Amino acid sequence: MADFTAKIEQWYRQHKRALPWRETTDPYYIWLSEIILQQTRVEQGWAYYERFVSAFPSVQALAAASEEQVLLLWQGLGYYSRARNLLKAAQQIAALGSFPSDYKSILSLPGVGPYTAAAIASFSFGQPCAVVDGNVFRILSRYFGIETPIDSTKGRKEFLALADELLDKKRPALYNQAIMDFGAVVCKPSGTGCSFCPLNETCMAYAQNLVEHLPVKEKKMGQKTRWLSYVYVCTDEEEVLISRRTKDDIWKGLYEFPMIESSEDLSLASLQQLFPQGLWTMLRHGFVHQLTHQRLLVNFYLLELPKKDVSLQGQWVKKSELQNYAFPQLLIKLLSYADYC
Repeated sequence: MADFTAKIEQWYRQHKRALPWRETTDPYYIWLSEIILQQTRVEQGWAYYERFVSAFPSVQALAAASEEQVLLLWQGLGYYSRARNLLKAAQQIAALGSFPSDYKSILSLPGVGPYTAAAIASFSFGQPCAVVDGNVFRILSRYFGIETPIDSTKGRKEFLALADELLDKKRPALYNQAIMDFGAVVCKPSGTGCSFCPLNETCMAYAQNLVEHLPVKEKKMGQKTRWLSYVYVCTDEEEVLISRRTKDDIWKGLYEFPMIESSEDLSLASLQQLFPQGLWTMLRHGFVHQLTHQRLLVNFYLLELPKKDVSLQGQWVKKSELQNYAFPQLLIKLLSYADYC
């Protein structure tokens, strides 16, 4: 156990990545980085972190922002519930007067789970809380040859206990940063870092050729297929029809163009019956957009009207103002096919 911890920390001292949120113990900046990096690679999240820090240099500044402002900055990062929870948590922290400093209080914030709470508690306040995320599950399951499913109740208890035993109680921040970086740089899902891993001589998975087999998961999430038809409605006066998604579904709070969801592929003739007469153009058919548990089959149309039709639901905005509204990455991508009217 001690040898594992010592080697992880030694590796980190020599190879740690220089990241801006590691240059501070301010819980606001650490919390912000951890929320952004949930489901996001460091390379992508870095730019978003700097964008948020610039726009909202304090938790009070973030708390005073509108949801639309936050979603616009978050645009393209995906998993938008993170952004909505970020704002809710900032408002709670601002109401408290300071960032909570103990694990349980941090865990009570919207959007903060056990891993994020442990990271903030150890990095900002030096509390001996072991982080356990996908990287840690992978490292521990491989090194110790554990085949208990990581998504089972038994597995979670086993890994949490092991992680706590391995934690350097005197230097929790150092150890937690080290094992997180080790999983991101060396012990990758593909197993391509095994040949230069400083732990390979004592790694059970490496010795038994089980690297690709571990960690084990017992549950497989089902995948739902949805058919969506979007219509980019614009006028000769360069006005575009948009609306904001308010239902508890993907992309809640973001804007979109008129959309019809159907149980199967919808024909252009069917769409034309739902909209006023105008010049229709098919921009893209059967575009596949993959989400974690959903597969979206998307058609994208352009409908040109001489002037805006106030009977249509939504709000008309100038085409030049679209950049002021947060759209799902899917629609930003699909718009590249449109020759703006």
